[in-house]
Amino acid sequence: GERISARVVAALLCQRGARSETVDATEVIVTDAKFQNAAPLMDATRARICERLAPLMDDGIVPVVTGFIAATEEGVTTTLGRGGSDYTAAILGDCLDADEVWIWTDVDGVMSADPRLVPEARTIPKLSYRETAELAYFGAKVVHPKTIRPVIEAGIGLSIKNTFNPTHPGTELIPEGEIVEGQTIKAVTAISGQTLMTVEGRGMLGVPGVAARAFGSVAATGTNVILISQASSEQSITFAVPSKSGELVRRALEETFAAELQDRDIDRIWCSDEAVIVTVVGSGMRHTPGVAGRVFSALGENGINVIAIAQGSSEVAISLVVDNRDRERAVRVLHGLTT
Repeated sequence: GERISARVVAALLCQRGARSETVDATEVIVTDAKFQNAAPLMDATRARICERLAPLMDDGIVPVVTGFIAATEEGVTTTLGRGGSDYTAAILGDCLDADEVWIWTDVDGVMSADPRLVPEARTIPKLSYRETAELAYFGAKVVHPKTIRPVIEAGIGLSIKNTFNPTHPGTELIPEGEIVEGQTIKAVTAISGQTLMTVEGRGMLGVPGVAARAFGSVAATGTNVILISQASSEQSITFAVPSKSGELVRRALEETFAAELQDRDIDRIWCSDEAVIVTVVGSGMRHTPGVAGRVFSALGENGINVIAIAQGSSEVAISLVVDNRDRERAVRVLHGLTT
């Protein structure tokens, strides 16, 4: 698809009077051999991009580069994983020292919520890199978190625009978030299909290494931990994993802590029914007291129970876990705080 599309676009540009040439990304983007989710080797990639693309551009030729695919140093084709085409654009922008990267998608930029859940959701004109990363990590699908890393590190401007509505300004990503008077929360997002895994026991109190062993056990299963919440008493650790991995993770934890379970230092290891992580994001939360209180009051007034809570160290996001049946209602209630 990428290879065909690149040729079509290059041919169209030539038809419109612009000199253009298709470039296969396997020629210019060098990655490791982690197939289906390869990481670029930036020094080697920069060298190849400068060697292959710079002469074309200096000669007035518009290169149309395939997205998503790349190659190892030995020339074996790899793929960049989810968001790979946008990631390609960011890598090219970084290596070419671009002023801006524009990502064209099918919506008018980053929305304040999923419009399928909240019909009145609106485009956010400006978001900081940090806000965007939090939104992308916690479920917003407009841009993948890894996509913005090259532009953040290079200080390059990034805009999200709509292919089908090109006159719309879209969303501009900026280094620091703008604080709009009266608006502390900019967006609400949700990740479904999660389960909460809990390791609890009075024998955990003051015992070093319990968390390290727990997360080492999870990592050994190849499962990603989305959210972590630990009781201040140190008697329990709760974290979210994809529901499809719940039983696998539970068995791995029981094996890791078999001795502690037998000695009753750990009382039990259990996983919840399917749950949803709802996250509110906004840089203004760092400077506004009482935001968490407003969030939990709004949910409580609408009869929505919060199962677990986590706030990132960036202080631009608060994540909470609710029952799967409360997903749409929770997102709508919290979106009301963005206005």
